[in-house]
Amino acid sequence: MPATAPDRHTPSYGSRAVVTGAGSGIGRAVALQLAARGGQVVCADIDLDRAEATAGLLGRDHGIAVQCDVASHAQVTALAAAAEQRLDGPVDLVVNNAGIGVGGLPVGDNSMDDWERLLAVNLWGVVYGCDVFVPKLRRIGRGGIINVSSGAGFAAIPRMSGYNVTKAGVLALSETLAAELAGSGVRVSVLCPAFVRTNIARDAKGIEGPLVEFADTAMRWAGRSPEWIARATLDAYDKGTLHVLPHFEARVLWRFKRLLPGPYTALMGALSQLTSRLIPDLGQTRELTVGGSDADRH
Repeated sequence: MPATAPDRHTPSYGSRAVVTGAGSGIGRAVALQLAARGGQVVCADIDLDRAEATAGLLGRDHGIAVQCDVASHAQVTALAAAAEQRLDGPVDLVVNNAGIGVGGLPVGDNSMDDWERLLAVNLWGVVYGCDVFVPKLRRIGRGGIINVSSGAGFAAIPRMSGYNVTKAGVLALSETLAAELAGSGVRVSVLCPAFVRTNIARDAKGIEGPLVEFADTAMRWAGRSPEWIARATLDAYDKGTLHVLPHFEARVLWRFKRLLPGPYTALMGALSQLTSRLIPDLGQTRELTVGGSDADRH
């Protein structure tokens, strides 16, 4: 892949990047796109085989595989050290992509284990990534962070409470970080996608049923490809965009909720009642691996 010299207008080109959850899905697509833009990429994933598969697709000059569980601050610190040792220069782009999802139950019915695991991977994993890498970026005075949140971070979809909370936290963290880094030369973008065409629903662990069929169908018909999401995200990052909402439906929900918060919440309540009738076993929990500690897939 031909290298392209970076400049201040196109920071994703020729970057030295770390991507978590790079074993598949959005993480792999971002790594591939960065390599196509002439960059070197540390492909981090809890599953080393998946990380190595992604790094292999990038080629020897562009891809480096590292095993990392983002739920561990010590492992994220070790990831940074490995990146510094193996890249040709300092890391100038960090993509905190790794995350997991659990859905299907209302507040009060989810187990505390689910809550703690979601928080550990989806929220603390991003906090750790920012805590470890932001001081390094601030010191070099350039580069940036891309945190992967979700449309769920502002949409407040019923029966996805734990996932919603963690992604809302990533959104708030990113907005705060953007304010704190203003004028430093370090930029921040937060990706809030809607449906993405991956095998997340089919690969879900747990009970089979209509919920999986519903989610899988929605992703196939309404979703965008991970490759499209990766290109759109990096292009938005290059433009200095903070909130990256590549899906039209996500942008509609974003504006609807901000302009009419009361009617929006009423609509979500009606949607919750409707889906409960249409999908009788919706109350059964589903664990969806979408880029996180246990599978590092997004």
